[in-house]
Order: sequence, then C-alpha cells, then structure tokens
Amino acid sequence: MKKYLLSLAVLFFVGTATISAQRIAVVDINQVLESLPEYKQAQKDLDKQAATWRQEINQEYDAIKSMYNKYQAEQVLLSDEVRKQREDEIVNKEKSVREMQKQRFGPEGALFKRRQALVQPIQDKVYSTIEDYAKSREFDFILDKGSSAGLLFVNSTYDKTDDIIDRVN
Repeated sequence: MKKYLLSLAVLFFVGTATISAQRIAVVDINQVLESLPEYKQAQKDLDKQAATWRQEINQEYDAIKSMYNKYQAEQVLLSDEVRKQREDEIVNKEKSVREMQKQRFGPEGALFKRRQALVQPIQDKVYSTIEDYAKSREFDFILDKGSSAGLLFVNSTYDKTDDIIDRVN
C-alpha cells in the first residue's frame, strides 16, 4: 500500500512539475484608444464629416418630400403624361439620394474608408504595443475586456491550427 501511495505521489509531483501555468493578461482596448489624443481627434473628424453628410442627405429628403407634396396638390390638374413624368422625377430623386447615402455610409462607403485611413494606423500602433508588451513580459494570452474582439495576443506555441489541418487532411 505504501508503495502504491508513494508511486501515486511521485506521479502527481512529476505531472504538476511538467505543467506550466499560462500567463494571461486583460486589456480594455477601448479605454486604451480613448486615452490617445490622435484617436479622439480622428473620431471627432469622422463625427463631424458624418454629421455634414447626414445634413445634406436630410436636405435632399426634404426636397423630395416637397416635390411629392407639390405633386399631390397638383395631381388632379395634371395630364397623365405630366403626372407620370413627375412621379418618375420623384422616384429617380429618391434613388439618387439612397445611392448617395450608400456611397457615404455603406459598408464600403466613404465614411468607412475614411475611418480606415484615420483610425487603422492608431489601432495598428496599439496592437503592436500590446504584442511587444506580451512578448517582453512573457504573457501567453492577452484578452480584450472592452469589446468582442476577444484575444489580442496569443503566444504562437499555443496555436495548433497546423496540427488540426494535418489531422483533417
């Protein structure tokens, strides 16, 4: 029995000695970005540009509404041909404004591209700093607590993607 307990104890100590604890840190990436003056300025510029474009689009929608109201008032007096022409003008104007809105605020729109140009270099700087910090302090994982991004840094020794690919193939 003593031999059994002794061998069990030896296995336990050998097993725990070979397991090394991973070092994990947590960073609030939003708080880091908000602390940077250049990020705040970029956000301010983007907000200002977006407000200007929203105002322009609202003015266009007001013009469309005015055209429609005028059409409604005059509709009974217009010939079929003129009525059809006015309806087409209103529809075309609406399409034009929706296209403008898409070009400015859509997924590949001007605001998105401007955001990439202004904010992406700042984010790259922050992520590079996090990676350098993690390597210098020997962290294995750094998690983002401020957003849904999740992992900000992972020690490459824990990336087992290639092993899984090899096993799948």
